[in-house]
Amino acid sequence: MIKGIGLDIVEIRRIDRSLNRGTRLADRILTAKERKKFDELASPRRQAEYLAGRFAAKEAMAKAAGKGIGRLSFQHIETSSTEDGAPVLHVRGYEQNQLFVSITHSMDYAAAQVIIEE
Repeated sequence: MIKGIGLDIVEIRRIDRSLNRGTRLADRILTAKERKKFDELASPRRQAEYLAGRFAAKEAMAKAAGKGIGRLSFQHIETSSTEDGAPVLHVRGYEQNQLFVSITHSMDYAAAQVIIEE
C-alpha cells in the first residue's frame, strides 16, 4: 500500500550560485558519504547537478512522509546508487518501508519523485 508520494524540482542555477559562494549548502544537505562522492565529481557543473538532485530527492522524501525538512533532517536521508546507477534512498526511521526514488536532470532543473510503500 502506498503511504506517501512526494515530488520536488530545483533550479540548478540557484545551486550553482550558492556553490560559488562556498560549500555551506553542500555541508548542510549532504551526508558524509554523499559529500565524498560530491567531492570526487570532475566539474563544478556536475557538482551543482548532483547537489540539486540530492536536494530535490530529500525534499521529495519529506513531502512523501508528510513532514517538512526540519522534522525530517537532510542528514536523516541519504542517497546511494545500485551497481547499475539507479538511485536508492536510506532514511532513518523508515527502514520498515520500501522507498522508491527517481532523480532526473535537464539543462536547467533537477527533479525527484519519492514513493513510500508499506
